[in-house]
Amino acid sequence: MVRGVVSLPHGTGKDMKVLALVTPDKEQEAKDAGADFVGLDEYLDKIKSGWTDVDVIVTMPSVMGKLGPLGRVLGPRGLMPNPKTGTVTMDIGKAVSEVKAGKIDFKVDKAGIIHAPIGKVSFSADKITGNAVELLQTLNKLKPTAAKGIYVRSIFMSSTMSPSLAIDPKI
Repeated sequence: MVRGVVSLPHGTGKDMKVLALVTPDKEQEAKDAGADFVGLDEYLDKIKSGWTDVDVIVTMPSVMGKLGPLGRVLGPRGLMPNPKTGTVTMDIGKAVSEVKAGKIDFKVDKAGIIHAPIGKVSFSADKITGNAVELLQTLNKLKPTAAKGIYVRSIFMSSTMSPSLAIDPKI
């Protein structure tokens, strides 16, 4: 099972909505980093009532106790903060700015496939290539030691609702 995060050098092209669930002493740090929503108790109440209009939630370890009961709401939507993906940290400003800059997380599904966005069709070829190379380098670093032989057998790239293009993995 390979899972991880990668900061794409040219971003994803998507404007991420970030919710920072932090204590009052860290609110200004989150606002300065570019978080769209900053607070704690009022946003926890909104999430309990069904509000999930964000792409990423960044929080601190001390707040995770309050966030635990909301796991049933946030978990299936992929919004639950996780220390492994860097969304539970004491350095809120850095985490928010990384997410805004184009940090994505990925994991291998049951069939051994990784689905990850690396840009938009409007990106230049250089930007897409740079993002793809960064993702592949990160995947090779995370290769399990037990995996023998060829690790990446094939690469296919496609835009949403279009046929895919086969890419030579040896390049």
